[in-house]
Amino acid sequence: MDAALKAQVNPNRLPRHIAIIMDGNGRWARKNFRPRVEGHRAGVKTVDRIVTLCRQLNIEALTLYSFSDENWNRPSPEIHALMKILDHYLRKELERMKKENIRLNTIGRIGELPEEIEKLVRHVEAETRDNTGLVLTLALSYGGRQEIVDAVRKISRKVQSGLIRPEDIDAHLFETFLSTHPLPDPDLLIRTSGEHRLSNFLLYQIAYTELHYTPVLWPDFTEDDLLRALIDFQKRERRFGMTQEQIVKA
Repeated sequence: MDAALKAQVNPNRLPRHIAIIMDGNGRWARKNFRPRVEGHRAGVKTVDRIVTLCRQLNIEALTLYSFSDENWNRPSPEIHALMKILDHYLRKELERMKKENIRLNTIGRIGELPEEIEKLVRHVEAETRDNTGLVLTLALSYGGRQEIVDAVRKISRKVQSGLIRPEDIDAHLFETFLSTHPLPDPDLLIRTSGEHRLSNFLLYQIAYTELHYTPVLWPDFTEDDLLRALIDFQKRERRFGMTQEQIVKA
């Protein structure tokens, strides 16, 4: 890690919540003449590095786009390999999470995962539930549009049963039905590999999120790349719809 780069990061202006679209594993594998699965394995090593740095910086929450609901359309051998990698990662990292006070959280349709993977995910969540440090959220079988649809369905059932009146529905209430609740919305969203799109990730939650795109492929993403993203974030003026004069007065 570049000490001079780290010195540029203001510890008093860090994002509470960082979300990352971890893109480029397949391209990294092609670039290095390796099978696609090796790109995914290399990507897991990057996860380890970034989780460690976020914990050291006292970031409250880190959310990783690990497996989208569209990823089920990939070839079955690749899906099988991804599930094996997830299984290995969770088993390997459980003791570390306990030791380093990291709480595992998941969002998405976890019930669509293979049964043994779902059980493992729930086990690790339960084992780390009382941890009070970094909240590491894995988005698994996740889609932002589907999350919004699911929230509407839940609210509709409450209205039908008389527990909620239609006139009581506002943004605050709606947000309590999203899978990310009660986490704060992401302050910073990073996408690797040079793509400039959201790919159906946290569509509601990123209304005022700062976006940072980097051409670096995810397996090559280093601690220094995260520091650069944080420095870029700290240069932004976050107005949330207000004028600069209002920000200054506040």
